[in-house]
Amino acid sequence: MDYKNTENWVLSRLPSYQAIGKKAYNPGLNNVLKFLSILDLPLENLNLIHVGGTNGKGSTSSYISSILQESNYKVGMFSSPHFFDFRERIKINNQKIKKTFIVDFVNENKSAIEELELSFFELSFCISLAYFINNEVDYGIIEVGLGGRLDATNIINPLISVITNISYDHTEILGNTLQKIATEKAGIFKKNSKIIIGERNSAVDEIFIKKAEEISSKITFVSDYNDQKEYSNVNYLNTNIKTAIYTCKALNLENIDNNSIMSGISNINKNCYLIGRWSSISENPKVIFDAAHNLAGFKIISSQLKKVTYNKLHVILGFVKGKNIKELIAELPAASNVYYTSLKMERGMTQNEIRRNVGGNIIFDDNTKRLIEVVKMDCTDKDLILITGSNFIAKNIHEK
Repeated sequence: MDYKNTENWVLSRLPSYQAIGKKAYNPGLNNVLKFLSILDLPLENLNLIHVGGTNGKGSTSSYISSILQESNYKVGMFSSPHFFDFRERIKINNQKIKKTFIVDFVNENKSAIEELELSFFELSFCISLAYFINNEVDYGIIEVGLGGRLDATNIINPLISVITNISYDHTEILGNTLQKIATEKAGIFKKNSKIIIGERNSAVDEIFIKKAEEISSKITFVSDYNDQKEYSNVNYLNTNIKTAIYTCKALNLENIDNNSIMSGISNINKNCYLIGRWSSISENPKVIFDAAHNLAGFKIISSQLKKVTYNKLHVILGFVKGKNIKELIAELPAASNVYYTSLKMERGMTQNEIRRNVGGNIIFDDNTKRLIEVVKMDCTDKDLILITGSNFIAKNIHEK
C-alpha cells in the first residue's frame, strides 16, 4: 500500500478515541505487550519521560521537548490527539514521522495488527517506539492517552513520570471522584524512578505520596518551589512550563542550563509547533483558539480572560458528546455572546443535542469558518473572539 491507502486503512479499520469516543477505548496492556514481543524492540535503549494528568499534558510535553532540543538532544515525542494530520502524533525534533516508515511498518506487520485487533492508539504508540529506536533518539517523551494504569503507554519504564494536575474528565472511564482519577493516573509511577507532580491538590496528594513510598521513588511537587517568575502571559502555561523545567532539571544533565531552558521556552513554536493553548489566530478583532474541553479548562480560561482587555466577548463553542455544557458555560463572563458550531465527527455534539443541553434558542452554524466571519461582522476591533470547547475545532478553523 502507498501512504494514502495505509493512512486510510489505519484510520478506518482502527478508529480512534478522538473520532468515536469510549467505543475505541481498549484498556489494558496485553495487546501492546504481545505486539511488542513480536516486534522484538530493544526498549531498554530508550530514555523515556512519561507525562500524564488531566490538563496540560500536551503543552508540558512540548516544553520538555523544546528545552531538551535547545540542550542539543535528539528528542522524540508521542502525543495525542492530532489536530490535522495523524503524523503529528509522532515527531522527532518537531519533524513528523516519515510516511515511508508508516507504510513499511504497517505492510510488514499488517497480519499481526489484524490478529491482535490493535486499537488505533495502541498501533500509534507502538509505531512511535519503533520509530524512536530506529532513529536513535536521545530522549523520548510519551504522553499518556487516557488515565494511566491501564493506558497502552504504561508498558514503559521511564526515567521520570510526570503528573501535571488532577481534575474531572473522562469520569465514565476513570471514576467520578478525584481520588479514583488520581489512583488511575498514579498507575504510571515506576519503581526506583523519579516522580514530578505539577500542581498540589489536597484531595489527592496523599495518594501520590503513598504510591511513591511503596515503590521507593522520589516525588517532587513543583508548586512547593514557589517559583514566582512569569515565563508566559498565559497563566496556565506558566504552571506547565515550570513543570517542564523541573522535569528537565531532574534528569541531571550537564547540557541543561538556564540558557537552554530559556531558549526552550522562547522557541517553543519553532521546536514543537504548540497550538490550541490561548493561540492567536488573527487580529482586529483578536481571535483566540484554546482547546479547553472540561470544567478545569474552562475555569482556567475564565481566569485568563480577567487578564485580557476587550469591549465585548464573543465565544464560539463546539463540544464532543457527554459534556455538561451548562456547567462549562457558567464559567464564562455573564455578558458573553455565545455561538455554537459542529465538530463534524461522530463524537461531535449536534445542534439538537446542544439545544437540549442548553435550553431555549441558540445561534448555531455547522460551518465554523463561516460562523467566525459572521461574528467578525458584529465586532469592533476592540472586541475579542474566543473559540473553544474541544481540540477538534482546530481542523474546522483551518479547513479550506
